[in-house]
Amino acid sequence: MNAGSRRFRRTVCTSLALALPLAALAACGGGGGSGASAEEGSGKGTISVWAHQGQASEAAALQSAVKSFNSAQSDIKAELKLIPENDYTKTITATSASELPDVMEFDGPTMASFVYNSKLAPLDDHVSAKTLDNVTDAVKAQGEIDGKHYGLGMFDSGLGVWGNKKLLDAAGVKYPTGLSDDWTAAEFTAALKALKAKDSDGKVLDISEQYGLASEWGTYGFSPIVWSAGGALLKDGKAEGALDSPAVVSAMKTFQSWKTDVDANTDGNAFAKGRVALSWVGNWTYPAYSEALGDDLVVLPLPDFGNGPKTGQGSWAWGIGADTKNAKAAGAFMDYLLGDTSVSAMTKANGSVPGTKSTLAKSELYKQGGPLQLFADQLAKPCGDTDITKSCVAVTRPVTAGYPTVTAKFYQALNSIYSGKDPKSALEKAARAIDQDYSDNAGYKIP
Repeated sequence: MNAGSRRFRRTVCTSLALALPLAALAACGGGGGSGASAEEGSGKGTISVWAHQGQASEAAALQSAVKSFNSAQSDIKAELKLIPENDYTKTITATSASELPDVMEFDGPTMASFVYNSKLAPLDDHVSAKTLDNVTDAVKAQGEIDGKHYGLGMFDSGLGVWGNKKLLDAAGVKYPTGLSDDWTAAEFTAALKALKAKDSDGKVLDISEQYGLASEWGTYGFSPIVWSAGGALLKDGKAEGALDSPAVVSAMKTFQSWKTDVDANTDGNAFAKGRVALSWVGNWTYPAYSEALGDDLVVLPLPDFGNGPKTGQGSWAWGIGADTKNAKAAGAFMDYLLGDTSVSAMTKANGSVPGTKSTLAKSELYKQGGPLQLFADQLAKPCGDTDITKSCVAVTRPVTAGYPTVTAKFYQALNSIYSGKDPKSALEKAARAIDQDYSDNAGYKIP
């Protein structure tokens, strides 16, 4: 796995976790669900903390935050346990609620499954109002179920189309400068055609195939096409009519038509080496792309398929174990993790979008006028996972215990469409499978 792929897995989601058997992640009859509540406790003593072992700089930032928290006061001692990323979600899934830590990290899309299985408690009464107010609306949307918050993230993510200004200018392609003048899908297709006319092999677009379309990258990277076409992966607990609507089918036909323009990017360097002019990927590639292209690097929103440009969002988050006996201390630790010092150190370590308003405003990369302002602008217009209007941009992947089925069926359909299968048939098949699974599991309703 190359560095770019590792960064995707780290900042966006753990594909392995979402490939677990559905029964393992969201067993039927999932305990107390949203009714699970932690004991307040004394607010003193030792608390256990679990986190995934990501890249070395990320782990170091977290270890430093824990050490600083323990040094800053004498009432609470946080004990951190790092678990290898490939084993992390499987470990939480296999551990009974009573054996889970007081505070634990989890990948955003897996949250609803843990709530469904009574492994996470609402944290609204345990973290400070200041912390809740300071977390960005997009981060809060990922962690919310029925008005209660179960997860808050130190950082977020977003998608864009990176452009090579030199190659775009040479082909006479005019490109967007921000959300206000985004490309339509037709204009994006026309730009590809113009670029091909100036390209020796006709491969002018990278869509990060090296991550694997039949994986969580397929869902994270290309469900924005569904949302931008006015559809949804799931609407009111059903996929039929939302995922396979005529507008979504048409949009997927357009996506399919781009395949002849795409560099397979097996080495992960198609854009950095100048083989292609455009790269459809996320904020995490900025360090490598900036080093390779310098002033020729521009970032554009994804094309608009009719319902406005859209992006995915979400990443790792923190929550409180449902069986903790010291939620007051757990909340105090989360307040510290989500403070400016900790968030700033973490996002400098991993290059992600800060998950708090105060840190975001001061970020050299993401602040107004910064090179990555587009990602912050997109996240400032969150849709949540249900109200996907033309005016919002950042969409949360469906917050549901059935997400493992939703994502697997969608990315399988996406991959088959890209491979040449009929979009209508592929999407209808996916929608039927999702709806059957939801019917079999009573809609995954959380008690």
